Amino acid sequence: MPQFPMGFCIVRRINLRFASILALAIPLNLVASSLTAAPLTNGECLLLAQASQRRNVGSIGAPGARGVDGQDGANTDDLTVFSDGSPMTLNLAGRDGAPGTPGAEGSPANCPALDTSQRQDVQMANGSDGGDGGDGGNGGNGGSITIYTRNLDSLNQIFVGAAGGKGGAPGMGGGGGQACQCSQPYWTVESCSGRPGDSGYRCSTEEFRCFNGLNGRDGRSGIAGQDGLTGRLTVLNLDRPLEPDRPGTTVSLDVLKNQGFNLSKNIWETRPGAAQLLAPGSVIADEYLILLDRIERSFLVVWNAPQPFERFANTNVSLTLTEDNQIAPELPSNLWLEGTTQQRNNVTEFVVYNAMWEGDATSLGRLTLSGSGNNLKLSLVDEANQSNLMATKFRLRYRVTNEDPRFRPPSTYTLRYEGEIEDSLVTVNGNQFTIDIGQLPIPPKDLESGTGVEIELVAERTFSGNTAEQKLIIRDLIRGRN
Repeated sequence: MPQFPMGFCIVRRINLRFASILALAIPLNLVASSLTAAPLTNGECLLLAQASQRRNVGSIGAPGARGVDGQDGANTDDLTVFSDGSPMTLNLAGRDGAPGTPGAEGSPANCPALDTSQRQDVQMANGSDGGDGGDGGNGGNGGSITIYTRNLDSLNQIFVGAAGGKGGAPGMGGGGGQACQCSQPYWTVESCSGRPGDSGYRCSTEEFRCFNGLNGRDGRSGIAGQDGLTGRLTVLNLDRPLEPDRPGTTVSLDVLKNQGFNLSKNIWETRPGAAQLLAPGSVIADEYLILLDRIERSFLVVWNAPQPFERFANTNVSLTLTEDNQIAPELPSNLWLEGTTQQRNNVTEFVVYNAMWEGDATSLGRLTLSGSGNNLKLSLVDEANQSNLMATKFRLRYRVTNEDPRFRPPSTYTLRYEGEIEDSLVTVNGNQFTIDIGQLPIPPKDLESGTGVEIELVAERTFSGNTAEQKLIIRDLIRGRN
């Protein structure tokens, strides 16, 4: 073990996380006993070690660029053929996706020479990360094949290759860049105070350390592309192109009356075993579609109504081909038709006997009071002139006041009657209705001339399953004679 002169100490500098200065008071005999065979005389070695942060040396390089994603493979177009039993070879395979390119290598750190004259720990620079690899392109979808044939056995003469394209391989990640390494892991720097030989002469040696940088992270590999979808088979037992479905439409009454309209629906079934229908070795999705039937129906309006058709010609009607293969019409809510439906082979005829607009049911007006006492009557007019088509029911509320209600609303009313009006109290003369109010159970004094009244009338009118209500109010003074 080396010998050191009296009063000479070696101290390893200690770095503290939260302190910048560490003071060490070490008894001299403890230091000497660890370094020499003979005990030291009295005295102490007081050492101060300055803690400091690491000094960064070198600089990190540029990270590696990410690889380029592979291009997706092209989808193959669908194909339609008519089979007459002749051999055919159809290549409908999707194109493969392109591979992703590798990520670039991370650049190594820039590493200058280590300067051991500095009184500070050193942290060498890290290497840069490698670039991630590019993703592989997806494979293109195989083309689907539609075959028209009258003989399903002829399909075994057709070879179809409709596999999806393979997904592209992923690019590999680039390697991380090399970090700077320490050429000397430790070094010491001596410092003394006082004059040699003096009793106050003191020396200390500090040890410093170099820390290696970390190599950059290797880039991640990309994601492999997905394989494309395999093409599908559709079989139609026809020798002419299939017309598209038309299970519903909206069309005017004018077209339905003068031309009629056709709706259609194709009936399909999904079956397994497509490859078994085709030539051996064919590549096709297992499930295929086959046309079982085509439903075609027509709808026609027959206008036997006395009302002029021109009033309704431009009205649109919705038609739907139902699950039981019948055409169901849906009229707009404001159009009221009375008619019947009849079937003639594949044609649905809707025969119209009467027609009106919903607004015609709420066209009552021109209320007038006449008479008094048990001869008090309320008259009103159907201004749409459609009363012969509709059933009409009335509800009435009769209130009286001591004031004249013709010029301003009275402050108070007294209810004298509220309820439905029996048909026997309603007289219909063409488009005029007369209600015999004097025959209602109303006190006679409230029917006398000079009485202020408010009559609220609610008319409920019904036509061919449609109903509408209209409320009318008259405020007047009974002026007639009993």
